[in-house]
Amino acid sequence: MDQSNASQNRKNRRSNVLMSASLELSGTSVPVKLRNLSAEGALVEGDKLPIEGASLLFRKGDLSMAGTVAWVKGRQAGVNFAQKLNPDQLLRHVPAPKARVTPTFRRPGLTKFTDEDKGFGGQWHWRFPGSTD
Repeated sequence: MDQSNASQNRKNRRSNVLMSASLELSGTSVPVKLRNLSAEGALVEGDKLPIEGASLLFRKGDLSMAGTVAWVKGRQAGVNFAQKLNPDQLLRHVPAPKARVTPTFRRPGLTKFTDEDKGFGGQWHWRFPGSTD
């Protein structure tokens, strides 16, 4: 399947995630990494993926959804769900974004040097390479 325009043809926005999931088919369970998720499907990554067109059961936690393999490329595959996930099911498996923290950087003041410290600084500053004093 040509995927050059796949993102343009999507009706629903996909949420990028990195979670474990599994694909069940023919009585076996294949562990996969869930890379992204939408109401209509998922992008999974793993070893021994089923072939394109295979019917399967996608499982993520308590979510269990029938679907088919839309495409396989290397270690990645696209799964189309037989029916759309409702927003509550979808959002339960997509983590909420973390709040961004704005760091506050302050430059330390240079007024805390003692006279002795200033003397060392002056000696170091005026010393030339090769001098013996």
